[in-house]
Amino acid sequence: MELIGENRAFGGRHLRYTHQAKTTQCDMTFAIFLPPFASKEKPVPVLYWLSGLTCTDQNFMQKAGAMKLAAELGMAIVAPDTSPRGEEVPDDENSAYDFGLGAGFYVDATQSPWDKHYKMYSYITEELPALIESEFPVTKEKAISGHSMGGHGALVIGMRNPNKYVSVSAFSPIANPSDCPWGQKALGNYLGSDQDTWKDYDASILLGSKTHYIPMLVEQGTKDEFLQAQLKPQSLVHAAQQSETQLTLNMHEGYDHSYYFIASFIDEHLEFHAGHMGIL
Repeated sequence: MELIGENRAFGGRHLRYTHQAKTTQCDMTFAIFLPPFASKEKPVPVLYWLSGLTCTDQNFMQKAGAMKLAAELGMAIVAPDTSPRGEEVPDDENSAYDFGLGAGFYVDATQSPWDKHYKMYSYITEELPALIESEFPVTKEKAISGHSMGGHGALVIGMRNPNKYVSVSAFSPIANPSDCPWGQKALGNYLGSDQDTWKDYDASILLGSKTHYIPMLVEQGTKDEFLQAQLKPQSLVHAAQQSETQLTLNMHEGYDHSYYFIASFIDEHLEFHAGHMGIL
């Protein structure tokens, strides 16, 4: 790992690193916030945050306002990048914002040329946690959250790995990617035209056939410009009813898709995860 940035914040440390990732076969960047007094003698649990389209590791750390409460709770936060990057990594031929660089969709691509580098699912679920747990004073106890494309990733990863995460939450998630333009473009290109292969990366489909329970919390603004065409939280509600699974979906009048929305309710999510981590 190479340290590329360091800041003090609320008595803790915000650190940025690059490292050579085996899963994505390129250099990956991540940020980690370590609360005060985190040490080998007193390791802390971790919240993984997955960001949305066009974002990097920096958006959440700089805009969400999460570090103050995380410091008080004794919780680390890890924010990875949203896709592989580098000159050798393919991008959308038109440099579109919703596919390619900055839009890894947290899947393991199976279609050429994406299948060499776009292995974000394995990177997030396997390689990155192993690195974090070996190099930093954290426990194996972890939760996962995210926004938009990252909310999709968090829900999918949490539901597919209930033995790895104590809880999952999301802000404005792409809830049913098999049935929206963003998701159809990404899944079709990364996974191919056979929509049966998309099911493992669709939160609503997974929730509708869920057999393992993991606590879930979702926030959605009513003035989100992507609400009807792209996000479709009603699909999650229907799936939860279908599988008789508890889902907390909070609709907030007047809120949009921005980090103003995330910053308004991030404390509730940190407390939600802290409760399941046993530190609140």
